[in-house]
Formats: sequence, structure tokens, C-alpha cells
Amino acid sequence: MTTLPHRKQPAELRSARWFGPADLRSFGHRSRAMQMGYAPEEWTGKPVIAIVNTWSDLNPCHTHLRQRAEDVKRGILMAGGFPVELPALSVSESYVKPTTMMYRNMLAMETEELLRSHPVDGAVLMGGCDKTTPGLLLGATSMDIPAIFVPAGPMLRGNWQGKVLGSGSDSWKYWDELRAGKITEQDWLGVEAGIARSHGTCMTMGTASTMTAIAEAIGMVLPGGSSVPAADAGHIRLCSESGRRIVEMVWEDLTPRRIQTRPAFENAIAVAMAMGCSTNAIIHLIAMARRAGQDIGLEDFERFSRQVPVIGNVRPSGNAYLMEDFFYAGGIRGLMDRIRTHLDLGCVTVTGRTLGENIEGARVYNDDVIRPLDNAIYGEGSLAVLKGNLAPDGCVIKPAAMDQRFLKHAGPALVFDDYPSMKKAVDDENLDITADHVLVLRNAGPQGGPGMPEWGMLPMPKKLLKQGHRDMLRLSDARMSGTSYGACVLHVAPESYVGGPLALLRTGDIVSIDVAARSIRMEVPEEELARRRAAWTPPPARFERGYGWVFTKHIQQADQGCDFDFLRTDFGAPVPEPAIY
Repeated sequence: MTTLPHRKQPAELRSARWFGPADLRSFGHRSRAMQMGYAPEEWTGKPVIAIVNTWSDLNPCHTHLRQRAEDVKRGILMAGGFPVELPALSVSESYVKPTTMMYRNMLAMETEELLRSHPVDGAVLMGGCDKTTPGLLLGATSMDIPAIFVPAGPMLRGNWQGKVLGSGSDSWKYWDELRAGKITEQDWLGVEAGIARSHGTCMTMGTASTMTAIAEAIGMVLPGGSSVPAADAGHIRLCSESGRRIVEMVWEDLTPRRIQTRPAFENAIAVAMAMGCSTNAIIHLIAMARRAGQDIGLEDFERFSRQVPVIGNVRPSGNAYLMEDFFYAGGIRGLMDRIRTHLDLGCVTVTGRTLGENIEGARVYNDDVIRPLDNAIYGEGSLAVLKGNLAPDGCVIKPAAMDQRFLKHAGPALVFDDYPSMKKAVDDENLDITADHVLVLRNAGPQGGPGMPEWGMLPMPKKLLKQGHRDMLRLSDARMSGTSYGACVLHVAPESYVGGPLALLRTGDIVSIDVAARSIRMEVPEEELARRRAAWTPPPARFERGYGWVFTKHIQQADQGCDFDFLRTDFGAPVPEPAIY
């Protein structure tokens, strides 16, 4: 059991600065609380807990969070706290354009400032849709008051004609079958209606389930909470329990910085690798770690990639199961127990206990869903980091979810500078392309996209689909959905839009990769590259005003987590508590 510092006294509560003093300003705070129908007995001497809720009518992943916030409130009241709900930006992966990645940092800033500017002592963070988990945690980490994360939970399995459907993964699969003429438009409509049939996040091992698993591995979620299905009654109990626990965390002063140590983030990398995680894990986890003052980088992912095999048999890295199956097979606690030799079990968590204590007694109930280490889905970790003259600062590939013949490959590049021209070309059945080509999209990175959209799973050319091909080597400075699969090299850094080497690649140049050697190159002489660089001119700015202008001025590259430079932990002095006069 980890020893915690002395318990706070009521007078030490942060909210007491607003409600406690016998002055005119605090009179105003108390009277306005009474205006809302609250009696002084409801808040006096009690922790005020913010419920930061990312529910919205345009976020199907969070449809249930309006009610779940009431369940959190119930828990807070049971434990003697005073709950207040603060709505926050929802960042719906399904609808927000040009990409939710444009707004992850906005949610982080909103979360930090909501917590700083209001009279709150602790926070329950409610999210789960891809960017909401890192966005909420980034903000709460920077504010550093006690906080606990409540994942939205994965949706139920999809279904069509007796077939189990996985969100995202089967969208791409059946879209290719439709384009190849293998299924009908009526079939496609059936897939559309059956693939997402309850509230909750993607039930494949996409970015949503990857990031909630990471949040739990770091120690910010109650044990087992990251994979509870959204429609399961256990999710309601998780919300109430989180509400009860956050009140105690305030008295214990158990803050994110005390939980989020370097070993905690290394635990998260190990868990991500074992689960068959989304490539997006790298960007978000690097940003989250650096907000906590921990210098996690690509080299840490590469180290764990060599050590930790994929044992979570969940699509798209796995071939059969979905998150609902994973949870009932033992869930994240069962998986962590199986890789315990790769974990630092002494890390403290939101429970006040260690990770080792949290997974004590965990069991796996289906060895095909959560494999033993000696029967892994893939012998190395989910992701691999490649470097070379095309990506001197690194790029990412997901070897566990691709045709293995492309692990070592060389072929001529077919280069596109924008998505519309690439999309038009791949639908041309007369396109001059073979399965050995390397399909390239550039100007799709953090600044070029803008916002680094999930365009990296470039569509297979229709010509190749009709020849029976379902994978080819693809290369981009974009991201791709965690539900995606294929031989896609992503996150090329520096991006082409700012003059990275990808900007110098031309159609016909030979691109070679060797995943085992972790290398990627364009086979072009250095003298020729120097000539091309001298002739390169920067593209025009994407934005001239507004949030987009701020974004492009301050966004960091993919290998640095795509955080804003001014939000780094080491950027300037810490922000003080707000003055109250």
C-alpha cells in the first residue's frame, strides 16, 4: 500500500477560497449558489467536484454521458462531496471536420481553464471518443488537481446477415468489396445499418479503446474500467464508484502529477503494444507524458515494441474478436496480469493503491481473446518506428495489421500532393499502377492537413482491387484511424508542408522499407535531393485568422506529440491560482 500524505482539512480546500471568507466577494459566491437552490450545508466543508462532461447531441460515442453524469453525481453525494457539472467541447470523431486532431488541444486548454477558473477541488473527466481522452487528461494534468477519468466504454458488436461487424475495420473492408463489385448497394446499406447499434465508442481496438486502456495503465481509471461496454450495467456502477473515489482523492491530495511518473507512462506503452493499439497512441501518449514533465519519445515506443508481443486478439490486429469479447474474457486487468513482467507494478493509481495491487487476482477466461505470451498474435509489439532519409525524425507502421510481404519492400512511388487528386486517381481503372508501387500522399501533416487528418489509410486503387489485391505499401504524413489496417507508413516527420524530405519525393523514385531494420529510404542521391531542396518553395499558409492561425503557428510535429509549444510544461513559469478580489 502506497503511503499518502496527510489528509486535507476543510479549510485547505481550494473551493474554500471562494466560499469561506467573510467578505463581500464570498458573499456573492454564496448567494449565487443559493440562487440556484443550494443550501450552505450542501457545500460547506465539502470538496466541490467538477464533472467535466463531453456529452453532445452530435457525438454518438457519448450519447449516454448525459445520464451517466447523474450516476457520477450520485457517487459524489454518497461520499460527502458537492458535484457540479461543467460541459466541455465534445470533439466527435464522426462529425468534426477537417479533423478532431485540430481540436484536441482546444479541449485540453478548455479543461485546464475550466478547472482553474472555477471553485473546484477535484474533477471527474468523462469522455472516450478518440481525442476526448487525451484532451481531458492533458488539461487536467496541467491544472494538477485530483482527477479521475471515466471512459465512455465501447459499443456493442455490430451485426449484418449473421456476421459480426467491427466499426471502422469492416467499413473499410466492405467499401473495398463494393468498389471491387463483390457486394451490392443493398448489401452496403445493410452494413451501414448494422455496424454501430448502441451508444459507445468503436468496439474494435481503435484509438478510443487504445486511449482508455492507456489512461488506465497510467493509473487514471479505476481498475478494469477502461473496457467496460457502454451498454453494460457495470458502466453505471463504474460512474458511481468514480464519483465516490474522487472525493477521497481530494482529501488525500492525490493529483495527476503524483500518479503520472515515467514508469507509469512506460506501463502504458507496454499495455498499448500488447493490445494491438492504434498508431495514434504514439502522438497522444508523447503529448500526455510531456505535460506531466516526463520526456517520453519515439525511442521508448521502439524499445517496448521489441519486447512486448501483441496478445489482445481484437480487430484489426486480431482476426476475430471485439472489445465486448475482450472485456468478458478478463479485460485490461487480465491482459496486464499476463504482461506483468513488463510492467512497473509499484506505480500508484487513482485508487491510492499500486498497479500491482489493482491487478491482484485478475484472471483470463478465454485464452484465444487474451493470448498467453507464448501464443501471441504477433511476436513483437503493435507498432514499429522507422527512420531514414524520408523521415529523419521518425514515422510509424503497424506491422501486426498488414500483409506481411510488405515488411521488407521496395517499389516506385506514385506521389499526390492533395487528397482530392489522389482520390480521383485511385478510382481510375486505367491508372498506371501495380501492387509493387508505393502510394504516397503528402501535405497532410499537422500543418499541411491542416490538423493531420486520418487520411493515412489511402484507399486501394480500384484497378488493384479488381485484380484481387487488398493491400499495398502506402506512405503519408497523415494519421489513420485506429480501426484501420494495411501496410500504411504514417506520421512522417518532419511533414512535407514545412519542407520535410517527403516534400522532395517524386513519382518514380524508389521507396524502400525494412521493418525489421526499422528503416525507410528514398533511393535518391544526396546531390539530387540537394537540387530539389534548393528549388522547393513553401506552400501558402492555411489560415490567416482565428483558431486555425493559432494552431498552425504553434503546433508541434508528430514525433513531439502535436501539442502546442506554449502548453509545454517547461514553457514559462507555472500559472498561479486566480486572484479573487
